[in-house]
Amino acid sequence: MQEKKTVSRRNFLVKSSIGTLGVFALGTSVGCAPIRRGIAGFANTAEFPYQGNKKDPMVWFEVTKENKVILYSPKVEMGQGIFTGFAQIVADEMEVNIDQVVVRNAPTTYANSDKAVTGGSLSMIGLWQPLRELAATMREMIKGEAAKKLGVAVSNLSVKDGVISSSNKTMTYAEAVQGVEKWSIPQTPKLKNPKNYKYVGKPVPRVDLNEKVFGTAIFGMDATFPNLIYGALVHPPSIGAQARKIDISTAEKMPGVVKVFNEKHFIGVAANTYIEAENAKRAIKVEWQVPTVWQQEDIDNIITVGNGKDHVIQKAGNALKAFKNNEDVLELEFRSPLGSHAQMEPCGATASANGDIVTIHMATQGPRAMAKYISKKLGIKQENIHVTSQYLGGGFGRRQEDINALAATVMSQKTGKPVKCFFNRQEEFQNDPMRPPTHNVLRGTLTSDGMIEALEHQVASGKVVFNSTFLPGIARKVIGADPGSWRGGMIQYSDIPNIRTVCWMNDLPFETNSWRSLGLLANTFAIESFLDELAIKAKKDPVQFRLAHISDDEAGERLKNTIKAAAEKANYKDEVVNGKAMGFACSTDVNTPCAQVAEVSIENGQIKVHKVTCALDAGLVVNPDQVNAQCEGALTMGLSAVMFERMYIKDNKIKPTIYGPYGMALMKHAPKEIEVVLLEGTGTPGGIGEPPLGPIGAAIANAVRRLTGQRLTEIPLNLKT
Repeated sequence: MQEKKTVSRRNFLVKSSIGTLGVFALGTSVGCAPIRRGIAGFANTAEFPYQGNKKDPMVWFEVTKENKVILYSPKVEMGQGIFTGFAQIVADEMEVNIDQVVVRNAPTTYANSDKAVTGGSLSMIGLWQPLRELAATMREMIKGEAAKKLGVAVSNLSVKDGVISSSNKTMTYAEAVQGVEKWSIPQTPKLKNPKNYKYVGKPVPRVDLNEKVFGTAIFGMDATFPNLIYGALVHPPSIGAQARKIDISTAEKMPGVVKVFNEKHFIGVAANTYIEAENAKRAIKVEWQVPTVWQQEDIDNIITVGNGKDHVIQKAGNALKAFKNNEDVLELEFRSPLGSHAQMEPCGATASANGDIVTIHMATQGPRAMAKYISKKLGIKQENIHVTSQYLGGGFGRRQEDINALAATVMSQKTGKPVKCFFNRQEEFQNDPMRPPTHNVLRGTLTSDGMIEALEHQVASGKVVFNSTFLPGIARKVIGADPGSWRGGMIQYSDIPNIRTVCWMNDLPFETNSWRSLGLLANTFAIESFLDELAIKAKKDPVQFRLAHISDDEAGERLKNTIKAAAEKANYKDEVVNGKAMGFACSTDVNTPCAQVAEVSIENGQIKVHKVTCALDAGLVVNPDQVNAQCEGALTMGLSAVMFERMYIKDNKIKPTIYGPYGMALMKHAPKEIEVVLLEGTGTPGGIGEPPLGPIGAAIANAVRRLTGQRLTEIPLNLKT
């Protein structure tokens, strides 16, 4: 076997216990509208690769004396089951039992720490091939060392469950790696055919199940250091409020106070206990200056099609000319509100600083991005900031830059003690960089035979990924329009002669950011509701109407097969039967087509969802049980968002601030039955975590249209009386 390089022994290899957007750099040509649209089209379908070390297996794996294999994952586990999928790949390519694989988050000090973040439904897409190659290469490296110790040729060795055999000689992986000083990394061996895998493609129990069930799992709020003290921050009471005068004299005298802070980036206090820190925080007197008092009406006026800067991101034919030449133009407007992430675990961090060496434990979707953020704010070298992500009590795009991590670091530097600093629940709601509101305007015309002649979608939104660590700065300049805001907004029905999609960008007086599926939920609600109305106008079956406008290329065939699978499984009928109606909708996100049928009735004047049938083509499925669970969780979260959830601005304050007033779906609101149909239209994994959120809002609204005749155009969905 040809060797590529030799590396030194890593001291972590054996332990006693288990403990791109460079393609956008197109120079001056990016000002050209066709090129911008081309870039937007690429961004809409691109599956961005993992941004880290893909060559050295030894920064990915440890082999313990107990003959366990530890994988250090560059993608974090936030409930999506990605650790289990990765363990299945490792077990198959390294020839170990699934119970021998342990998965841990990679700290930023490890070379495989991802430069990007965990999000966008891209974890399995990005690591499917690299992880297989790394695991297979590590297997061959260990076999090579075993061959030397056993005095046999590598070709005479076989492996099963981490035990290497040759005739009557055996050796465990742990024994093979013991004492090795120099490691030879061979060329990547031939990978197994996925059809021959023992674990991939099979329903395997979650590898993190036991520790989460029995309470030993460490989440962000559980992280600790010896001699820990607690931090609490004073936050502005309203939008844009700035501290004018600060009096800390009373707070400094409060029991347990270690130090009161009036820093460039925050005002707060560190104390011996959480309660003492909270009490002292309340004793800090701040005089606030509020330049503008905002109301919800002001926000709605800002986020309206026609305001701000417009970007044409999709164009075919000449939709504007078609509208001008056809007097019968259907036009509808749709709106969605501000939405909270509302994750169970508030954001925060635990930091220990020793001079300019900082260790941070927190629940974050981007450990390296967080280290970069701290480095930029405090002037500490990024390589001296060691961030390790714990388990996340919900992510959904919320876990990015965090003022608590910054404050905990400064407090630890200035007190000489580790500091834990977290939002309380009210602060979490008030400081949540929310899902932005949207305004969608759609226009369409039909031919004499009931086919779509022209279709235009205009969307106005606040910033999504332009405010996040998800997107490199170069992409903001090149794309122009925030791709998060128009995610799901491009028209997927490519067999329409005239298409136009426009994104309007404007600034809000507060931060908005990524929310699970980004713009997919609101944009699909608008587009698929409008398609349904066009089908009604054309007097055609909505399923057949959609199929007739989808091209026959590979992407089109996958979407058509998904639509057919959902309709067939649900036994879709375009009629009201026994007080129930079915609504149909579909979308394509991260190259994963998804179609849903919602069976709905009206009970006591309220919308009741009885069943949802979801068909999804996620390509090669690593763990079907986990994919089913992701579909169920995503569409239930989407149902909650479109039926109940709404944040709003009143007298310059963000409301509500607790779970009760912030309406969310309860158990009684969940469908009694969710049926998932999985298709495998490609030979590699696709995105899972977000695509099922797309169709659910329109599917429910389309069912309501048949039941009541009402076209609901605002989220949350409320029947008109």
